Amino acid sequence: MTSTTAFWLAGRQATGETTFDVTSPWDGHTVGTVSVPTDAQVEEAVSAAYAVREDFAATPAHVRAAALDHVSRRLAERTEEIARLISAENGKPVKWARGEVGRAVSVFRFAAEEARRFNGGEAQRLDTDAGGQGRLAFTRRFPKGVVLGIAPFNFPLNLCAHKIAPAIAAGAPIILKPAPATPLSGLILGELLAETELPAGSWSILPVPNDRMPALVQDERLPVISFTGSETVGYAIMDSVPRKHCTLELGGNGAAVVLADFASDEDLDRAAQRIATFSNYQGGQSCISVQRVIADASVYDRLLPRIVAAVEAQVTGDPNDDATDVGPLVSEAAAQRVESWVDEATAAGAKLLTGGKRDGASYAPTVLTDVPADVTISREEVFGPVLTVQKVDGEAAAFAAVNDSKYGLQAGVFTHDLQTAFRAHRALEVGGVVIGDVPSYRADQMPYGGAKQSGVGREGVRFAMDDYTYERVMVLTGLAL
Repeated sequence: MTSTTAFWLAGRQATGETTFDVTSPWDGHTVGTVSVPTDAQVEEAVSAAYAVREDFAATPAHVRAAALDHVSRRLAERTEEIARLISAENGKPVKWARGEVGRAVSVFRFAAEEARRFNGGEAQRLDTDAGGQGRLAFTRRFPKGVVLGIAPFNFPLNLCAHKIAPAIAAGAPIILKPAPATPLSGLILGELLAETELPAGSWSILPVPNDRMPALVQDERLPVISFTGSETVGYAIMDSVPRKHCTLELGGNGAAVVLADFASDEDLDRAAQRIATFSNYQGGQSCISVQRVIADASVYDRLLPRIVAAVEAQVTGDPNDDATDVGPLVSEAAAQRVESWVDEATAAGAKLLTGGKRDGASYAPTVLTDVPADVTISREEVFGPVLTVQKVDGEAAAFAAVNDSKYGLQAGVFTHDLQTAFRAHRALEVGGVVIGDVPSYRADQMPYGGAKQSGVGREGVRFAMDDYTYERVMVLTGLAL
């Protein structure tokens, strides 16, 4: 008998009137049973967050920092347990799940550090004009209000951390909605936060079904929405609340460019290995996984077989096995969607070099070439272990191919040339350019977000804190400066 996992309402455990099961995408076993908050309980959480917002904003920095430090330490202590939970509910290979826990440890540590130095205030003398003589402006940042954080399934712990930690660091109450497929990892954070002295109401973790989200999204007491997920849902949220502040981390179809100067056998072996690894890690279910390889014609014929060999060397299978590189997708429906997109591409003339097979929720790591520009897999985010490879002539054509997308999250450029790196940084219409590696690198303290249809705003602890707050100026008069 599986026990029911409670949710966290204004800092305390609570149970609702109904439950739902969380099942493993690998073998279908029940990982846990989660209690669902009632409408009245959701209202209680929102009311508590709204009521505590001014007191929480005034909470001393050392109190918020101590709580964040505590969560960071406790995550580190429970790494293996939590990694196994992530793997069970998400299907992520346990070695990648351990990495996710390690990143969440860092996110809370970064947030504790930022809580201690954020909002110290900045003075600006105003007597640069005669009318400002004797005046000094002092600027501080204050929370915009309660944050509604909506997290996805692909990083069920770390992307919850990226909602919660910056809010607490900035003194903004937060209500977190974890993904319905993977709520257990997010609820673990509630266990750790409950061990701290944060005021009641400053945080809640509510596994609310998606069909009940519109009321929360539109609640005027929640002026800030931080959403990570699909383009369709993200922009529907923004369109429904045009006067709210929305941070949207949406999709991508990350490109890895391999230029002519990256041409030695050692270079191409490294590029192929990095591309193979990061087109398939997390089952390809990462917004910055490698979906497109754009290779200069001078290296294409030597690179392509290396990529295929490296992809075929990826170990697929049981996510509980430390040797496994690629596990299942989050559901069979997700794998069926990927299968249909690959089938569409091959029917339209794309060449399948490896993979292309589905087994339940698992989809074999796949490489395609000669993919027509108008098929779905060329235009949309595949969110699965599928890679397309195309040949271009020269740097300008490569950069144009990267930009020939409605998305612009991150891009990787394999080059040794510093001038090329700066040209790429200027030319590529993306939120981040990674030189000498795949687009899949993300440091959790750096600004992370996209251009075009990949979203608005930035995550990365301090940058999210900026999003959650606004500047307020105080002018002091009659000073002898």
